[in-house]
Amino acid sequence: MAERCPVCGLPKDLCICGEITKEQQIVRIRTERRRWGKEVTLIEGLNPSGLDLKKFITDLKTKLACGGSFKDGVIILQGNHKLRVKKLLIEWGIPEDSIELE
Repeated sequence: MAERCPVCGLPKDLCICGEITKEQQIVRIRTERRRWGKEVTLIEGLNPSGLDLKKFITDLKTKLACGGSFKDGVIILQGNHKLRVKKLLIEWGIPEDSIELE
């Protein structure tokens, strides 16, 4: 017997719960100045159930050639990467209208 999704009750191969959560979330991308005038890019509002967050953060740091971390539900990347992060989020399947640049 096929495994069933605990949320919708459909078989795992037919489940669309992950897609629904991607469409409902609002992701905010903003920059902030930290100590000694260094800029960081903050990504807030990503729902970890819709993405493999560890793989996503590793992919971001690799493609943007920067350091970063995940703290209190916020992804922190060193440097100003707002536009490139938006482009990568769209590639990962998050709708463009649910991404806000601040």
